[in-house]
Amino acid sequence: MVSREQKREALLHEKLQLLRSITNSHAVNKTSIIIDASKYIEELKEKVERLNQEIASAETSNHPNLPMVTVETLEKGFMINVFSGRSCHHQGLLVSILEAFEEMGLTVLEARVSCTDTFRFQAVGGGENDEQGETIDAQAVKQAVGQAIKNWSQQSDDQD
Repeated sequence: MVSREQKREALLHEKLQLLRSITNSHAVNKTSIIIDASKYIEELKEKVERLNQEIASAETSNHPNLPMVTVETLEKGFMINVFSGRSCHHQGLLVSILEAFEEMGLTVLEARVSCTDTFRFQAVGGGENDEQGETIDAQAVKQAVGQAIKNWSQQSDDQD
């Protein structure tokens, strides 16, 4: 018969393994798993703060109607998000963004686009220049996509 203490220990072990997998920890002892989880939580807090700052700066920028752009560096490439609170039925926004990718030598590895109630574009892009030792940073990608959106906005304003 399994004692109550053994059941509790098994449950604790199971929960620690779950915590370990969620936080991508490679630690094996309890203390290290908890330390890794704590670091993971801090990273998430910083990410939320950074995104909140980007949202605030996008709302107070000179172009409040332009889509917001966020770029995260991944192990290989970038996660690019473009979001506009209004529906974007104007032609050419997606094309402008993809042209900016092409000019930077980024290849779209995976993408999702929605343009119903809001415009949302998510893409994972990798640099073609990585093998040649040239690296592109997230800020450069964000600036290029932001400039493509501004150019598109000015063109569509001229046509209206």
